[in-house]
Amino acid sequence: MDILIALIPFLPLLGAALNGLVGARLPERVVGWLGSGTVLLSFLFSVYLFAHLHGGAEPIRTTLYTFLAVDSFHVDFAFLIDPLSVWMMLIVTGVGFPIHVYSIGYMHGDAGFWRFFAYLNLFIFSMLLLVMGDNLVMLFFGWEGVGLCSYLLIGFWYDNRAYGKAARKAFIMNRIGDLGLLLGLFLIFDIFDSFAYADIFSRLPVLRLDPAVLTIIGLLLFVGAIGKSAQIPLFTWLPDAMAGPTPVSALIHAATMVTAGIYLVARCHPIYSLAPTALEVVAFIGLLTSLVAGLIALCQNDIKKVLAYSTVSQLGLMFVALGMGAYAAAMFHVTTHAFFKALLFLGAGSVIHALGGEQDIRRMGGLRRALPVTYWTFLLATLAISGVPLLSGFFSKDEILANTFAGAGTGWWVLSALGGGLTALYMSRLLFVTFFGNFRGTEEQRAHLHESPRVMTIPLVVLAVLSVAGGLLNLPHLLHVPGAEWLAHFLSPSVGESRPAHLLSAQTEWLLMGAASLLALSAIAWAYWAYAVRQSVPKDEAALSRWERVLAGKFYFDEFYDWVIVRPVERLSQLLHYYADVWAIDGLVNGVGTAVQRIGVEFRRLQNGNIEYYLLGMVVGAVLLFLSLWL
Repeated sequence: MDILIALIPFLPLLGAALNGLVGARLPERVVGWLGSGTVLLSFLFSVYLFAHLHGGAEPIRTTLYTFLAVDSFHVDFAFLIDPLSVWMMLIVTGVGFPIHVYSIGYMHGDAGFWRFFAYLNLFIFSMLLLVMGDNLVMLFFGWEGVGLCSYLLIGFWYDNRAYGKAARKAFIMNRIGDLGLLLGLFLIFDIFDSFAYADIFSRLPVLRLDPAVLTIIGLLLFVGAIGKSAQIPLFTWLPDAMAGPTPVSALIHAATMVTAGIYLVARCHPIYSLAPTALEVVAFIGLLTSLVAGLIALCQNDIKKVLAYSTVSQLGLMFVALGMGAYAAAMFHVTTHAFFKALLFLGAGSVIHALGGEQDIRRMGGLRRALPVTYWTFLLATLAISGVPLLSGFFSKDEILANTFAGAGTGWWVLSALGGGLTALYMSRLLFVTFFGNFRGTEEQRAHLHESPRVMTIPLVVLAVLSVAGGLLNLPHLLHVPGAEWLAHFLSPSVGESRPAHLLSAQTEWLLMGAASLLALSAIAWAYWAYAVRQSVPKDEAALSRWERVLAGKFYFDEFYDWVIVRPVERLSQLLHYYADVWAIDGLVNGVGTAVQRIGVEFRRLQNGNIEYYLLGMVVGAVLLFLSLWL
């Protein structure tokens, strides 16, 4: 069993090593299926472990070796296989495999094809390390690994300067969050004298810590989650991360990496459950992010940036669920979101592929006839994320909204439901503008319109099935069907049984469910009337109203950061460069060198080749030596 567990992360690492070292000399087909095959094997092994745990087995802890030992302190390279970790393993590898297969067609002919698959495999390894680790140090290694892979993949086409800047922005903003995470880890070790989850959680009831201390720990860990999961104020890197190839957006910035913050809070739920203030902050930041990102998405015209802000908004809803203590509900939405958001990004990639790189939805239109598979799968994903009844997103969002109503009341529910309504509105706008109406691209694009190859469409179909049926994983208890709330029961040993929604009556839940569904369907109907029936096209920037410009300008977060942080830091750097580096340090070093040179020039005059001067020097020296001894 230990070998099997170790193979799950190390098989993708092997694929990364082989493609990175010899991939340049291998055919594309070999590189693509080597990278995809290692992820498939990891998925199959994860399924076996899932079946083992689902059969009633106890969580498995396995130690490969101790990689850090100082006196009594030691950190093990160890894995923890429990319901939460194995479920994340299934998401990472199960969604990662079709994205790898899709990439074979999408990246065909790219000069860095082998390098791309090496980076993707390295990311899968890092993400598995993050979720499988038995201690916070292992989590941190995986955390930094996915950050590195994100940087490499966002800036994959590094000859484009803007893409390089986007990669740097993502890397720096993630480092800001990582500083908070590190401080949280240091404080945890100072108190618990261990990084292992079992040690920390078992000592919590014994130590009886001041709630203020646990609140500080929870907030520091949450700072790390804010950076990785793109929440306010560290969310502006995610839309810019769309500079990377579209499969990167699907894998890293929709289905896996950005959910690392959700996993961190869920894994550390014993700490958060004793720190209600920290949970309130988690819920507030999540709700604010959901609304702000949803409003921004209404006026974006880049197909991938609409999906990026949608991701930010959906992550906000997940944090709302975590803040309510509904950890299983958050993980349920992580799962369904992985299905339909990966499908949406891959569908967007299929559209971009057909249009030769075009990403502006104002230059699309009428694509449903030319791209039928892409259209139907994109439609299902849009309906799922919008919360249309009986699709996966409907059930996971309903779970979050019910827990929000039970845990925080009507006001929070209204704002959370509004975030869901905004999702239905901007996603329907994206769907109808892209696939309905008349084609608005160039004649050259019209001539080359074609459906993507099967290596790209088959993953779309697979993810579409999951987007439709994913809600069956955790049907509401009020339906009274066999297997209701299966996922919540499966995850309960890892995340607890805290589900505020159970405090609600069935009548209240039905009412809340109906109201949220009516809001989503109304938004879809309005978008259909505006963009499919009337065939309205999003306005150019000059024609926007004042509020539309604010939304199109993303509430000017980037400009604010540029004015308050970037420019002052650059100006300070310039001043330090001139006064500290050039004037002081270089001046001192160069001044010493110049002085030595000038002294040497003067002493060189004594070496003129005239023997009389040498004799005079010897006599003067002897006299001075005699006088010094005599005195």
